[in-house]
Amino acid sequence: MIVTESPIAVGEPDTLHHPTIRLLIAASGTGGHLFPAIALAQQLPDYKIEWLGVPDRLDRELVPAEYPLNTISVEGFQQRFGLGTLRVLGRLASSVHQVRQLLKTEKFDGVFTTGGYIAGPAIIAARWQGLPVILHESNALPGKVTRFFSPLCTAVAIGFESTSKYLPRARTVCVGTPVRSSFRDVQMLELPIPENVPLIVVVGGSQGALAVNQLVRQSAPAWLDAGVWIVHLTGEKDPDAASLQHPQYIQMPFYDNMAGLLQRANLAISRAGAGTLTELAVTKTPAILIPYPFAAEDHQAFNAASFAETGAAVVFRQEELTPQQLEGEVLNLLESPQTLEQMAQKAAALAVPDSAEQLAALVRQVVEQKKGASRQ
Repeated sequence: MIVTESPIAVGEPDTLHHPTIRLLIAASGTGGHLFPAIALAQQLPDYKIEWLGVPDRLDRELVPAEYPLNTISVEGFQQRFGLGTLRVLGRLASSVHQVRQLLKTEKFDGVFTTGGYIAGPAIIAARWQGLPVILHESNALPGKVTRFFSPLCTAVAIGFESTSKYLPRARTVCVGTPVRSSFRDVQMLELPIPENVPLIVVVGGSQGALAVNQLVRQSAPAWLDAGVWIVHLTGEKDPDAASLQHPQYIQMPFYDNMAGLLQRANLAISRAGAGTLTELAVTKTPAILIPYPFAAEDHQAFNAASFAETGAAVVFRQEELTPQQLEGEVLNLLESPQTLEQMAQKAAALAVPDSAEQLAALVRQVVEQKKGASRQ
């Protein structure tokens, strides 16, 4: 059964409540899937948009209130075939039926998805209904869901040019990865950090990163002694989050104004999710990247490599990195403003500032061509 949560009225003009085009966005689970979809939705104010998500994930917290949220129970496939696989297949079949009924009942004109396991039922149901589907793949190495379902999609938007070689049967268009609108403008940082001190920002993605947190806390005393300030976003599941206390060290599980934080940072220490890398590029932030070693098919390592190859970031494998190495690398970079500036310019060269507009134009072209609409 699909569960629908009513949107909160936000007082838009009445024309926005009854637009011609109805779009279902299937994006769920992590900020990497949700934020690009939100950025796209912000570029389609004349569309009637609803959301398809999964219960008990970040969807309810991050999806803007003006988009009705429909949820289905679906999960990813196991590595080995067994009873668990049969359960997953059963849920997939049920989810496809539920999504198809939603598409029929609400008379949607198309589906947009950012991949992940929610994309499977969304793509199958849409094609069953004869509706166009646009999939956005932000990672350099596309996930299994993208590789399997991309031939069924009307168009596949990709974040990296190199991704196309993994999708030979799909119609790919490189548009970069959209970022939220807040990253387009200079943001004020409402944290008690002096203006002229070096600032390190540590971020492990929307879920946090315990191993990175531990490395940073072991290395941080030397940085703090050197006059550095640190903003450490630990995530919500770090039992040792409060173990380090220092006037120059600010620890938070999460921070809403990531745009302002990265714009102010001299250096970031980060995982290498595609969404985070896009934000680093747009804000011209030099970075030390520590790819998540257990990401599906090691896709974060592929993402990080694209930044390392251009000189926009320094990359370390987690299993090979010691606190002493991290401590020394950070101090060396902070002592070389010229190197940091070169890294910042290399990062900026990887950014696609109008990615959201390009993706929105692709969605309009595909959906409206199918519907026979003509829009400016």
